[in-house]
Amino acid sequence: MASHPRLGWYGDDFTGATDTLAALAKAGLRALLFLDVPDVARLGAAGPLDAVGIAGAARSMSPDAMRAELAPVGRFFAALGVAVMHYKCCSTFDSAPAVGSIGEALRTLAPFFPNPFRPVVGGQPNIGRYCLFSTLFAAAGTGGTVHRIDRHPTMSVHPVTPMTEGDLRRHLAVQGLEGMAALHYPDYALDPADLDVRLERLLDGRPPALLMDVARTEDLAVIGRLIWSRAARSGERRLPLLAVGPSSIAQALAAHWEERSRDAPSDGEPAGLAAPDMPLAPASSPVFLMAGSLSPVTRRQIEAARSYNRIQADAMALCDDPAYGEALLVEAAGSLAAGRHTLVWTAPPEDVAADTRRAGQVASATAEFAAALVRRVPLRRVGIAGGDTSSLAVRAFGCWGLSYRGTLAPGVTISRTHADDPAIDGLELMLKGGQMGGEDLFERLLG
Repeated sequence: MASHPRLGWYGDDFTGATDTLAALAKAGLRALLFLDVPDVARLGAAGPLDAVGIAGAARSMSPDAMRAELAPVGRFFAALGVAVMHYKCCSTFDSAPAVGSIGEALRTLAPFFPNPFRPVVGGQPNIGRYCLFSTLFAAAGTGGTVHRIDRHPTMSVHPVTPMTEGDLRRHLAVQGLEGMAALHYPDYALDPADLDVRLERLLDGRPPALLMDVARTEDLAVIGRLIWSRAARSGERRLPLLAVGPSSIAQALAAHWEERSRDAPSDGEPAGLAAPDMPLAPASSPVFLMAGSLSPVTRRQIEAARSYNRIQADAMALCDDPAYGEALLVEAAGSLAAGRHTLVWTAPPEDVAADTRRAGQVASATAEFAAALVRRVPLRRVGIAGGDTSSLAVRAFGCWGLSYRGTLAPGVTISRTHADDPAIDGLELMLKGGQMGGEDLFERLLG
């Protein structure tokens, strides 16, 4: 194992950040996800780490807010000396010039990582995401039909960042990344030396970034070699590298390190030894689940959650009426105290969901409700569904970090919370984005 972190990652939302945490931990790396830039004392107390993550919320931010959020992140990871800095964006790349701009993230972070190779990796096969000839495809739910992203039944009509363009080069060009180069999946069949030459020729044009296809799982080790070989060259000055994309970047590096470990890994390189997943034991006490997602996938999961006492909450009343929120707390707490698994779910009206400011208020109120309930009732296992709700809830809980506990489904991680408050420390926490998991996911959370 490396003596100091070789990889840093920033997740533009919490659910995605935990998916990267899972990819690294399952590859045998010592990884910890912090909830903010850690100070020296907090980082030192965490012990030796191969990978350090920071969970953020840049996906929902304006460009100005993103710059304020990401500049300290870039400065921290540059000072830490990571070879690769991974800006973890959503696997569907839903973003816009004014909200969660991937182009803005790259521009803000790039000065801290001067390597001219700035890969943008499209696709993550284990969750049904594929990029072929720069065009992104995504499954509708786990195991669902694969659609071109601009024809996807959910992402093409996303209320805040609808995906109206399938070619990621065009999609990112309007975010300021005009002139991106691209490496397409047939090139991965080239001899490694020839592929290196092909890549160098593309970089000769000094593109702002280079989009890399992912058509199948076997592509990942090739991508990992290209990234790591340019980030950690020996015998010359090393230039830390910025990579953008979903958790497939971590998967690609892990696949490359695993291949290297079969032969003779270079000194200081991570060994890439896979760690076994520990099965989730049956819950020993009532499980609380908060669902604040508008996704049809989450709605089907709620309908299938027959083992829970399901309580539908009025999103607007939760935002605007403290008495309603207190009554809902009393109802949910009473359900849990009676030994019942309890699911509280809320979805704002469509006109509110399309209003970014109002939707944010709903997510914040939902997160505060979940945090208040966790403090009121002793719990050991909690689930949060919804990207924005998850991010806000973990912050409201007062956690300072998350470590890997297990994987419930592709893209759905069970984390262990780290917090100074004993009521929060040590929770088994599921964070789930709207598109992730099969219909029985909430039932599976019970173990």
